[in-house]
Amino acid sequence: MIDTLAVLHARLALALILFAAALGVWSSAGLLLRRRVSPGLRSSYLLMIALTAVQGLMGVVLITMVQPRELVHVVYGAFAIVFLPGVYLWAGRGDRGREAVFMAASCWIVAITYGRGILTG
Repeated sequence: MIDTLAVLHARLALALILFAAALGVWSSAGLLLRRRVSPGLRSSYLLMIALTAVQGLMGVVLITMVQPRELVHVVYGAFAIVFLPGVYLWAGRGDRGREAVFMAASCWIVAITYGRGILTG
């Protein structure tokens, strides 16, 4: 069971990097074209938050069974699960330009964070 969960954790991490990068491209393009954040981007962002939570739950289960190579791996995961909803809630309460900037930046930040998490895993 540990091996299966570890493989799922690793594969979901790669999928999250690609998903965050895709959302980064989407939101950056909208920002450059001075478009408002679309409902599709918002719902995709929420999906990324949910997948990050699932990834975190798998990580919590794994950490009770096996130690990660470096503890900073856990810090990257905790950062992502706190950062993404925080940005979503904070940016959505301001003007639409601020929302676009913060959503685009946060997608790129977590893509890097996910990558660093894999490297330290």
